Amino acid sequence: MRGIIQIIAVLGSLGIFIVVIELIRRNHLKERYSLIWLATAVVLIIFSLSRPLLHTIARYLGIYYPPSFLFLLAVIFLLVLLLHFSTVISSLSDQNKRLSQEVGILKIRLDRMGKSETSQHSGPAED
Repeated sequence: MRGIIQIIAVLGSLGIFIVVIELIRRNHLKERYSLIWLATAVVLIIFSLSRPLLHTIARYLGIYYPPSFLFLLAVIFLLVLLLHFSTVISSLSDQNKRLSQEVGILKIRLDRMGKSETSQHSGPAED
């Protein structure tokens, strides 16, 4: 039974790795965002292939039930992912604010240029 679970775990981890690579290849996922996913897939593959390594690290950290160490890793992964996306969203929010201000300034300048042209063309007609 353990062999089947290990095979499923390895196949699932490889599946995540392949899906991430395919998303990068099709330009659906940027490389800088994919690093966290690729690192996670590699860690999952390592722990899927080496169950004693999982037990050793869990025991070293004082975790008595090694599968709970995987849950700890999942929580850490999610926290890193959330932090990363929070910084990206903050940066994009600042860029969006700056761009909207620049568009507003350009719109005002365009309106002034349009009024200036209209007043020049509507002046007294020359004979």
